[in-house]
Amino acid sequence: MEKKRFKFVIPVMVIVAIGSVYMLRNYYAEVPDVEQLLITICAALGSGVLAYFLFPQQGDNKIDDRGPY
Repeated sequence: MEKKRFKFVIPVMVIVAIGSVYMLRNYYAEVPDVEQLLITICAALGSGVLAYFLFPQQGDNKIDDRGPY
């Protein structure tokens, strides 16, 4: 993986994990702790994978900027 993509992927994963823990603790307290942990881990990993593929990297765009001929 490129280091430039890590600049976006890691913060997205951390923000999703913090939001997941906050929401599960405050709004869904009846969910058992082990399942809350699994939900948080899956949410963080899933958001990391999506961010890796959706955030463009330098040189990924194959658009020709010269315009029409």
